[in-house]
Formats: sequence, structure tokens, C-alpha cells
Amino acid sequence: MEKPSLFFGTGNAKKLKEIREILGDRFTIKSFTDLPSPLEVEETESTLEGNAALKAQAFFDCVGIPCISDDTGLEVEALDGAPGVFSARYAGPEGDAQANMAKLLHEMAGLSIRKAKFRTVIAYYDGKKMSFFEGELKGSIGHEPRGTNGFGYDPVFLPEGENRTLAEFTAEEKNAISHRGRALNQFVGFLS
Repeated sequence: MEKPSLFFGTGNAKKLKEIREILGDRFTIKSFTDLPSPLEVEETESTLEGNAALKAQAFFDCVGIPCISDDTGLEVEALDGAPGVFSARYAGPEGDAQANMAKLLHEMAGLSIRKAKFRTVIAYYDGKKMSFFEGELKGSIGHEPRGTNGFGYDPVFLPEGENRTLAEFTAEEKNAISHRGRALNQFVGFLS
């Protein structure tokens, strides 16, 4: 039996690899690499849900198969939830992960309350209905980057009860507890 196709709207190769690892062989995952030219969707919404829906709709309109898209934010308690929806562009529109981490650590210098959480919202659009799935991972922000795995803020994020950053986890360990993994597991449950 042929696996159903699903388009995942991201230009982030590491995120695409993570999604493929988490979803396994349930779907044929298509992405930007299957398009003749990349589709740019500007994230203009003020919420993770809004940006995820905006992208899922745009990608469906382009490719005509069920689409998932996500938006993820790092929400830091001492910074009133920032960087939040602006996580990828925290240090500027270039989306430079190193600059984003440096800005975050600079803004948290001297702060003792370091609680934070990653929150992912996945939007799934099949041409008729938009559905949302959310996952979060609580933890704290370390004082310096550690580890070489993962991407984004992983080198400074310590999951609750851990003294390793997400960038010090193996891909399998991270996928088992991650915010994106939790949202994807809800999505898989919904499709079942």
C-alpha cells in the first residue's frame, strides 16, 4: 500500500531531518527540495498558531496535498515570554542562531530566574480544515552554549531535571522528549 504524501513547509534542513526521524515511515514527506523554486511565506502573525496556519495554507495552495507547518518559540519567564514568536529573528531578520543565542545570554546576564520553555504549534491543512497540535518542553537557560547537536537555542536550553543541554542529547533522546516530538505525536494520534 502506498504511503500518504505530506508536505512539510520548512526551509530548515535540520528541522526537516528531525520531522522525518519522528514520523518514521508513516508518510512520504515532501518539502521545499521537491519544488521547482522555494516558496517564501513571511511570518506576519503575532502568534505561533497564526504563523503556522499562514504557512500551512500557503503551502497547500502551492502543492495541493495535505500540509503541515510549524512555528516554534522559546519563552523565557524572566523576559516576559520573549523571544517567543520572534525566536528565529530575535537578533535580526537574518535568523542567525548564534546571534540569537548571544543576544539571549546577554539579556539574561546576572538573572537568577532562568526558567523557560520551548513551545511548538503544528498546523495541518488538508484543503478543508485547519487543525492545530501543540507541544512544550519546560526547562531553563544555561549560562553558556554547550554541545554540537540540534539547532537554534538547543545549546543553551536545559530540559527540566537535566544538566545537559538539548545540544548534548542524541537525536533519539531529543526526539523522545522534544516540544516538536510531542506536537507531532498528537498529530499522528489525530490521523489514526
